[in-house]
Amino acid sequence: MFDFLENTLKGESPHEKQGSHFHFCWKWLADGVLELTPVHGYKKQVVLSAGVHGNETAPIEILNALVRDVMQGKRPLMVRLLVILGNPPAIRSGERYQQIDLNRLFSHKHRQYEHCYETERAQLLEKLVTNFFEQDDKLPRIHYDLHTAIRGSYHQRFGLLPFINDGHYDRDMLDWLHHAGLEALVINHAPSGTFTFFSSEQCRASSCTLELGKARPFGQNDLNQFALIKHGLISLISGVNCLPVPSEPLKVYRVTQELIKHSNAFRLTFPEHVKNFTRFSKGTLLAQDGDISYRVNNPDEWILFPNAAVRPGLRAGLMLIETSLDSLFG
Repeated sequence: MFDFLENTLKGESPHEKQGSHFHFCWKWLADGVLELTPVHGYKKQVVLSAGVHGNETAPIEILNALVRDVMQGKRPLMVRLLVILGNPPAIRSGERYQQIDLNRLFSHKHRQYEHCYETERAQLLEKLVTNFFEQDDKLPRIHYDLHTAIRGSYHQRFGLLPFINDGHYDRDMLDWLHHAGLEALVINHAPSGTFTFFSSEQCRASSCTLELGKARPFGQNDLNQFALIKHGLISLISGVNCLPVPSEPLKVYRVTQELIKHSNAFRLTFPEHVKNFTRFSKGTLLAQDGDISYRVNNPDEWILFPNAAVRPGLRAGLMLIETSLDSLFG
């Protein structure tokens, strides 16, 4: 029996690349990519990914524990499952990425950069996920990409929904996200290079990026704070509902503006360490970039992912406004 994470951290493939255990078959498809298929049928196709940013370790540990329990027969498997550890070299080095942020390279965005490991990896993952979903065109398709944030947040667990043309999202997915402990959802306003936009737009999957707590090194995560997400994933793959009824309503936000860094003169007007979902009132100056000023245009807006250290041309933060859950259904 091999250990999925241990083999990935060592850069080793298992001695056998495929086999069967406890009424399912498994295949090692690539470094950090494992496919598991129930022998007696399934009703969903699920992709679970983590480690697209190599220093975000808690989701990696969660997925590894999930795989270990299935491989040891401790959990039934009722879905066809693809498990991906996104950027193995970055995971091994404890870095966010090696040359380029992998989560900016999907939907063929990798073609816009010089060839490197991350561009090659994005292309490979696109191919593997596409092939996985194309094997059955009729069953529901789900992709959850698990991350942790680099800063504190007023919402400890939240989801980022990829842009969809009609703005309508799958009710079953949103219900699962709420029951699995997410406190808020953010609706992206435009196409992007993220893994979940690719799986949503290109593969027609119900997709969401999950932000779960704060990035810490291996062994320093308090996995108790991720208990609901873990139970949610168990419920998803095993078909056994073990989730409580949420006690709080789900907050929903839409992106209202991007803070784009056009030059090295860009600066944020608030402390770099502010938490995600810090609120700012109308008229507040948020950032200055030469003659370009960014201000709050609505009565209240909330900041997400502020980072003045990005390269010129990239997004240095998102501003959000609140909206209703009903707006996601049209």
